[in-house]
Amino acid sequence: MKPTEWPNVTLRELTLDDAEDRYQWCLDREVTKHLNMPEKYPPFSQEETLAWIDMCIKRTNGYEQKAIMTKEGKHIGWIDLKNIDRLNKHAELGVAIGDKTYWGRGFGLAAMREMLLWGFKELGLNKIWLRVEVDNEKAIKSYRRMGYVDEGLLRQDRLRNGEFVDRLRMSILREEFFSGEDVSSKV
Repeated sequence: MKPTEWPNVTLRELTLDDAEDRYQWCLDREVTKHLNMPEKYPPFSQEETLAWIDMCIKRTNGYEQKAIMTKEGKHIGWIDLKNIDRLNKHAELGVAIGDKTYWGRGFGLAAMREMLLWGFKELGLNKIWLRVEVDNEKAIKSYRRMGYVDEGLLRQDRLRNGEFVDRLRMSILREEFFSGEDVSSKV
């Protein structure tokens, strides 16, 4: 799938009405397997989810988080920039498609493209990086398609189900994103 074939998505500000979708998605262990969440079930109560969304809206938690919307207006996930270092002009990206019926169809790539564009243009960032578990092969492949390159291995970087998991650190630079290259060729 080429970037021109990716679905149309929009990113919008979160609303408190998004809390119920988020709570339901977080009940699905397949959705949360690679997300950094507490090791309890459910990972968050409905009240905690609502409080988190409220902090994102008020921007009191350091996250620039947005809802991912299909062109039909369906809320299917979230994407954010966090650990924003304004001095050195970089931030960490996080993305999750919570509605599994939209997995594998380019929605995550399309949302990532929109968030990268926003981060580079609106926030003036030079680099947007991420951490991904080494066994999350589908995500790694999609990040490489977007143009992300490996920066290094973070050994035993996440505790998941009582075991430490290595994560890969990847990044994309502003100049790489805007180079005009077909990002789908960077698989």
